[in-house]
Amino acid sequence: MGAVTARNNSQRPAAWRYSGDQLKRWRMKADVSREQLASACNYSPETIASMERGVRRPTPHVLDVADEMCGAEGMLSAGKQFLDRERFPARAQNFMEQEKKATSLWWYEVSLVPGLLQTKTYARALIDNRIPPLDEDVVEERIAARIERQAILTQQKPTVGLSFVLYEAVLHAPQVDAEQLRRLLEVSRTRNVVVQVLPFERAVPAALMGPMVLLETRDNDRFAFTEGPLVSEMSADPGAVSRLTERLSLIRAQALSPDESARFIERMVDSRE
Repeated sequence: MGAVTARNNSQRPAAWRYSGDQLKRWRMKADVSREQLASACNYSPETIASMERGVRRPTPHVLDVADEMCGAEGMLSAGKQFLDRERFPARAQNFMEQEKKATSLWWYEVSLVPGLLQTKTYARALIDNRIPPLDEDVVEERIAARIERQAILTQQKPTVGLSFVLYEAVLHAPQVDAEQLRRLLEVSRTRNVVVQVLPFERAVPAALMGPMVLLETRDNDRFAFTEGPLVSEMSADPGAVSRLTERLSLIRAQALSPDESARFIERMVDSRE
């Protein structure tokens, strides 16, 4: 299993594109303008246009309104059952599938708290701060999905070994409040979880190259996952896995020990209360 697995980050689910195409065809057949449909649905014409292009998921509300306005006799509304909500961004779905099968996971973050360690408040601050903004139902679905993923910390059998290294900049972000810091401390006390902090003064060049995750599954498959603002890649290539393993090992060696890291975070909690 040595091939690189990369996801097409611009490709949206086929169900979105098909449903959006049908929405446009029925609207034009019924001589309903995009502006008329948008007004009836309480959306902007640009949002309707993005749904018709398959860039945005057509919502059940839009499909029902369009079905009635366009005389589609249930043909548009029938598409609702095939349009799953966006529980995860398309570019991260391969990783999420493998995460469910993990027996061990090493995670390094340079700017954000890892999803498995986030509070609901922190998750909302990130997910609800998108340009263009996400629909409210998508925001709620993604928050719920992120919190559900955290069952891997304590509930998954067999127990998963998890190691997190956080660059100090993560902890100074404005979204990181005392509640989030306490959450990190709480998780660090779990017997199968290690949390370490990499202070500014110990940062090596390898620590500034972005976040990464190393993951091993029950089938002994090993993956390296890297993510940026626009692109993510998951690789099972042994060379890529080895390079990220070396990089992460170097970062972990420079980070504070788990006990030192806990005291570091505790001092930050005290300073914010």
